[in-house]
Amino acid sequence: MTGSSTPLAPAAFNYPGHGANAGIGVAICHGFTGSPLSVLPWAEHLARQGFAVSVPLLPGHGTDWRDLARHGWQDWYRAFEASYLELAAGTRHCYVAGLSMGGTIALRTAARHDVAGVAVVNPGLSFYDRRVRYIGLLKHVQRTTVPVQESGPTASATEDGDYSLTPLEAVHQLSRLFRAVLRELPAVAAPALVFKSDTDTVVPPSSLELLRKRLGSRELEVVGLPESGHVATLDVDAPLIFDRSVQFFLQHTATTARETP
Repeated sequence: MTGSSTPLAPAAFNYPGHGANAGIGVAICHGFTGSPLSVLPWAEHLARQGFAVSVPLLPGHGTDWRDLARHGWQDWYRAFEASYLELAAGTRHCYVAGLSMGGTIALRTAARHDVAGVAVVNPGLSFYDRRVRYIGLLKHVQRTTVPVQESGPTASATEDGDYSLTPLEAVHQLSRLFRAVLRELPAVAAPALVFKSDTDTVVPPSSLELLRKRLGSRELEVVGLPESGHVATLDVDAPLIFDRSVQFFLQHTATTARETP
């Protein structure tokens, strides 16, 4: 866990857990062009509560935009899945969580594995820009684009590498990930907690509408974040995310323990 004012380099975060909560694992996935730094305060908060925590650095992230273009969405998913499986093997109850695209990847993991629950922040399933529907063609005539920027961001900035440009090939991979996860959402049976910022200029409200419509779980709770933008884990409402997710993990762990003979 960190305590230095020196800027941190993007790197995976792992904590083995301690005390009464050591048997509870939470695998957290960062977002598109981001790094574990964007969810590090969340991970550290869970670690202080004694949870075992894993946050992998996804392939093509934490370096520069050229590296991002060399990896597909399945590379991103497999890296997180491997992190989850390793954590699950050493804990009694293992949850998945994520921010933005990381939330999308966490949802796919929940569709494919027997996770204890899923907690996501501003998960992406759709785009504001309608031109994305033509991205398979556009990437052949335009190599890069300027990344989506929030207007008047209030979240702390992190040094995630050089992503001053976004390869259209990577955007195409992101759109393919969204389509794949939309198909698999009905298979998600675990309880789900979704945090949604009121002023998110990166992920449109249609993503939450799609999630509500297609999620297979009978337990879906949505918590609004009235004071935060897209990277809410670093924003004003971050303490709400941290505290409410801890309650969610403990509540469902206790329920599962009561139901297990």
